[in-house]
Amino acid sequence: MVKEPCIHIQQADFGYVGKNGPVKLLQDFSASFYPGERIGLVGLNGVGKSTFIRTLAGLQPLLGGSITIGKQSLGESSALDLAKQMALVLTERPAGFNLTVFDVVASGQMPYTNAFHRLEAEHLDVIRKAIALIGIEPFQHKELSELSDGMFQKTLIAKALAQQTPILLLDEPSAFLDYGSKHELFLLLKQLSLERQKCILVSSHDLDLLIKYCDKLLVLTQHSAELILVSEAMHHEGFKAIGGKFLH
Repeated sequence: MVKEPCIHIQQADFGYVGKNGPVKLLQDFSASFYPGERIGLVGLNGVGKSTFIRTLAGLQPLLGGSITIGKQSLGESSALDLAKQMALVLTERPAGFNLTVFDVVASGQMPYTNAFHRLEAEHLDVIRKAIALIGIEPFQHKELSELSDGMFQKTLIAKALAQQTPILLLDEPSAFLDYGSKHELFLLLKQLSLERQKCILVSSHDLDLLIKYCDKLLVLTQHSAELILVSEAMHHEGFKAIGGKFLH
């Protein structure tokens, strides 16, 4: 049975709108990402990794071409539609006063609640399972202001799991984690892709982890990108340039 892509990108231009008009960081890019795939997004600072992820999530405008999420065009998808299709993990702390870990994870279930966002038993079950899977139960009643950067990052990942989407987008999720926690995170992402057939795109400067745990790499250079198999990475000139002389 042939899999349908979760994300289909056709001749797309990625970038941002500056004071003097659109600034394109990546042009005429086409690719498809499928259920069960783990794609590592790599590139030097400034080439557009975060812009790429934020554009897929609908937070920045697409400057040209088209993106289809599931069976629906990104431009025609409502915020609620997108929230049920993809969960986004960024590094910024969410705004809000006295928010607890539980509050943040619970917000992942908002797309599935009624207009009053009342949490019913089935919502609470999903939230508790996400908290347990990430291993943050002892911290669930702590306020965000009390958390270390690493524990905060785990909280955001638990929220993404609670959102129950077929696609996970993660921008530098391992940035503030210790060495062991980095591996635990990528092992979890691998488990989610294999067991739940989630399509996972993750940007990271931890190139060794991406090689170890991902299937494919999207290598971004100035104004271009190439999707390659992980097995091709050490022979790919663009990837080797990103790692410098320190990756073997």
